[in-house]
Amino acid sequence: MKTLVNQINRNFAYVGILVLFTTTSLMADWPRHRGDAALKGNANSKLGKQLDLLWTYNTGEFLKSSVVAQKGVAFVGSEEGLLHAILLESGNKKWTFKTEMAIEAPPLLHEGQVIVGSTDGFLYSINQITGKLNWKYETMGEIMGAANQAIRPQSKDDVLVVGSYDNFVHCVETKSGKLLWKFEAQNYINGVPTIYDHKYVVFGGCDAMLYVVGLEDGKNIRSIEVEAPIAASVAIADGAGYVGDMDRSVTAFNLEAGEILWNYKPKSFPYFSSPALSDSHVFIGGRDKGMHCIDRINGKQFWRFSARGRIDSSPVITKEKVVFGAMDGKLYLVSKKDGKEVASYEIGEPISSTPAIVDSKIIVGCEDGNVYAFETKGKK
Repeated sequence: MKTLVNQINRNFAYVGILVLFTTTSLMADWPRHRGDAALKGNANSKLGKQLDLLWTYNTGEFLKSSVVAQKGVAFVGSEEGLLHAILLESGNKKWTFKTEMAIEAPPLLHEGQVIVGSTDGFLYSINQITGKLNWKYETMGEIMGAANQAIRPQSKDDVLVVGSYDNFVHCVETKSGKLLWKFEAQNYINGVPTIYDHKYVVFGGCDAMLYVVGLEDGKNIRSIEVEAPIAASVAIADGAGYVGDMDRSVTAFNLEAGEILWNYKPKSFPYFSSPALSDSHVFIGGRDKGMHCIDRINGKQFWRFSARGRIDSSPVITKEKVVFGAMDGKLYLVSKKDGKEVASYEIGEPISSTPAIVDSKIIVGCEDGNVYAFETKGKK
């Protein structure tokens, strides 16, 4: 009888370990700060209606970089030039890596590498586990936006594309950092190059142009003139690109024809936020202190949520909620359906970074130099 009980206990222990392992393995990741290579800002998570602070992690005096996360570790850059690896469970430091100047760009996680650009002009590849340098690639200007990753359509090379304040988009090999091609715009490139249809790289520049170039060779496919410089990133779905500019417009483009589909101009204010896309709507923050929900087909306003400060944070959307920070020092959850506030948490200092969503957790960097992790509770 005792032998049977011991066997049952061992079986239950095995099942418990198996369940724990499976749960850990199925934990959602957030390896790109806009969710995917098309930068649609979608998270496949269910969030509750309450924000409970789990931990804070201090990076120094100032923080603009956005958080990414994978396999239980979050990564973020800091004004002191450090890339921080933070354990999601506890908020404790795993390792740091030092660059020569501030890191304002979000990292990218890919095949065991942390890829991050610095204002020192270098793109770095760092081992995700050890924090040791794999390689670095030098541009001739500050890197303010994240790199994007793709597979070239003909050569099948695994590549990274990144914009720089040297006016170029650079395409390098992921494994080595070797330059494959670079494309020159007429001014700074601040945002993240977007991958379209596995064949094209799409980006806006501070030269008031939208570019579509070939992923394979970097040749210009088409250029579209817009009304003002573009500091944000282009989100793409169903052959259309969406982006806000530094004057007063959110514009939708037909990328195949190179034509403007519509302009959204409710008032005269700039957009530094990058849009998130659902099947039917565009979500974007503005410096009018509003989160705007726009019909993707006709460009008409569906709803607008008012914060108490401008919104430079790029929203992330789930099935039912829109998540973003604002310069009023609050993290907001609002309803996708009608724009009504679901929950908010007052940190007290400006939030300009993009939130990361991992399962039911939200991790966000704040300009007070801290990273904040929240658990969302209540009815999903």
